[in-house]
Amino acid sequence: MKPINNIPDWDKRLARQDAFWDRQIIDRPVIQMVVPNKCYVAPQRTPKVYSSIRERWMDTEAVVQNTLDYVAGTLFLGDALPSVFPNLGPEILSAFMGCELEYSEGTAWAIPNLEDWNNVDHIKFSEDNFYWKKILELTDALMEAGEGKFYTGFTDLHPGADAIAAFRDPLNLNFDMIEAKDGVVALLAKVTEVYFHVYDFYYNKFRSNDQALTSWPGIVSSRKWYVPSNDFSCMVSKEMFDEVFLPGIIEECQFMEASIYHLDGPDALRHLDSLLDIKELNAIQWVYGAGNNRASDWIPVYKKIQAAGKGMQAWIEPDELEIFKRELKPEGVWLGVFVPDEDTANSVLKSVESWV
Repeated sequence: MKPINNIPDWDKRLARQDAFWDRQIIDRPVIQMVVPNKCYVAPQRTPKVYSSIRERWMDTEAVVQNTLDYVAGTLFLGDALPSVFPNLGPEILSAFMGCELEYSEGTAWAIPNLEDWNNVDHIKFSEDNFYWKKILELTDALMEAGEGKFYTGFTDLHPGADAIAAFRDPLNLNFDMIEAKDGVVALLAKVTEVYFHVYDFYYNKFRSNDQALTSWPGIVSSRKWYVPSNDFSCMVSKEMFDEVFLPGIIEECQFMEASIYHLDGPDALRHLDSLLDIKELNAIQWVYGAGNNRASDWIPVYKKIQAAGKGMQAWIEPDELEIFKRELKPEGVWLGVFVPDEDTANSVLKSVESWV
């Protein structure tokens, strides 16, 4: 793997994250922390004026410059490694297959484009697609600028049910699960085929550049890994999830060397047992959602994940660390800790060293 020039122990940080997949620890669990670099003075630049929010999202030069400013202005502590992923919104895979995207300041969403299940031929991938070309442009530009400074990762791909929900709109897809289930299953297979093609294209690109692999969860690893997910699953029963969607999730896990499932929201917990039964799944990222207390209030969920022999990723406040140490095993733990300064980060690291 290519080194990060200003992080002498980059290889040790990478090794700890590789060990995480196997629920092993080299010397301690993975701990990721970032704080502002007080020594960095950001250069003064004239703000760009855009004709639309969409135009700002598409400004490759600005994306690269903002990334360079962020990396220079940040201290990466514990096992944190500077990384970035080209981002045009969470429904980009559906955009690769024909959806148009609308943009706000902070996110993007797809305009549904499948009105009739008897006419799905236009749902297809093309390398002439605008969004495919733009993500490729962003990726190449970030990789070039990031040489020795940061790793560039996979964009935020959401295959499976979430891709189809973008084509149909989630409300319509709820009816489809009863009225057009065969069509949903057939389109799932088509989406999965495109997803594997897209993933392999970028996997080969990163590997040919001797890069570690990363994406939006912040994990940086030498393994071939990614994030199975199904946010739409909050709307369906366990029985329907197991019948229609679980086989595709298993296929995604089997396609990778390592995987971490993004389990989003309390209504998705009904599917946890099914997910924990997937032999090839390495870990769970449990996202309890705004207004649902803190990570330490969900210790029973993390205990269940560990009891099933899976790893776990969580983001916590420093005062929650002692609870995690007391209640959970250190093996297979990946923690992001929100620290205000470098002194707090050093205290967290010292505390974690005694987690055995």
